Amino acid sequence: MERSQERNGGEGVAGREPGGEGLRLRREIGLWSAVSLMAGCMIGSGVFMSPQGVLVYMGSPGASLVVWAGCGLLAMMGALCYAELSALVPKSGGEYAYILQIFGSLPAFLVIYTFVLLVRPAAIAAVSLSFAEYAVTPFYPGCSLMPQAVLKGVAASCILLLMLVNCWSSRLATMLVNVCAVAKVFSLLVIVVGGAVVLGQGRGHTETFLLAFHNTTQQAGRIGMAFYQGMWSFDGWNNVNYVVEELKNPKPQLLSMVHVHRLTPTPALMFTTAVALVLVIPGSFSTIVNFLSFLGWITYGTTIGCLLYLRIKKKNLPRPYKVPTIIPVIMLLASLYLVLAPIIDHPQIEFLYIFLFLLSGIPVYFLFVYFQCQPRCLQMATLYLQLLLEVAPTTKNVD
Repeated sequence: MERSQERNGGEGVAGREPGGEGLRLRREIGLWSAVSLMAGCMIGSGVFMSPQGVLVYMGSPGASLVVWAGCGLLAMMGALCYAELSALVPKSGGEYAYILQIFGSLPAFLVIYTFVLLVRPAAIAAVSLSFAEYAVTPFYPGCSLMPQAVLKGVAASCILLLMLVNCWSSRLATMLVNVCAVAKVFSLLVIVVGGAVVLGQGRGHTETFLLAFHNTTQQAGRIGMAFYQGMWSFDGWNNVNYVVEELKNPKPQLLSMVHVHRLTPTPALMFTTAVALVLVIPGSFSTIVNFLSFLGWITYGTTIGCLLYLRIKKKNLPRPYKVPTIIPVIMLLASLYLVLAPIIDHPQIEFLYIFLFLLSGIPVYFLFVYFQCQPRCLQMATLYLQLLLEVAPTTKNVD
């Protein structure tokens, strides 16, 4: 999820409603900032970190290339399915809107519940760990295993710095997005051009092509993990019609407030930072990506199920755009494989923890959403934190 952090930074500046009735966020992103924001969303840590993970799980460079091709194909087919869904259900909210329309409020709530409380902070933790690895490596040349205390310290410092920048000024955060986008594109150019030059000079190890598929794994679970790593680089294919800020009636209230002076979403940034710091301590880039992908493919499979449901039950709906039925069927089968194969073939206790966390959203939904229970102690805590953090509720965003 690192795309979410960059979207937070580029949200724009806020202003007060006429008459002083509240605060509102006004989007004022220029063309260059918009291009940088999209580049930042598309070019993430996966481009620099995932190739190693794919190779480790597959065991051979040839099989790794096959996985990369498969990841690109899955991303393309998934985007096509989501394009049809966005035409059938023209509402903002992405997976939340589609699942809400077809399967009801409880499954839709679980999507938002996991995204806000786990997925977004975990994505930021993964990005910070990848940054830390690249930042620390020059200081430990030739060392394959870097000190974890140093690595995690740099990652935690990165998260805290980003929080401070985003809390201080939305404009400053947007400038940081621009700088990071340029740095990412420049780094990719150096890697691609440098590799092409080395290969063209004949100094590359071309003899490895003869053993491209040597030592390829046959384990279904490890193949699934390799796809987890590869699909992280393609993250963003599911962003069609995904406008989270327009969700109606938010319940996660303090988190929706903004600072009355800085006009930035301070509570949400602080909460996300706290959870990300907790996840950085025991986690690594590879493990966090695996567990994020496990949750993600549960959501993707459910969303593709919405499309197939509409194909069967709502045949007469006008469809401005329609993909061949075989494509959502393949996507659904791929989702089932990527969720079940790692659990069956390579079980880990962390998968159970994630599943239990997902189930914990059910009592939360019935208590706070369905029955609308608002304990007085929670209301008082919200009031005190609102005063302490100097934040106030926002009204709907305006252009």
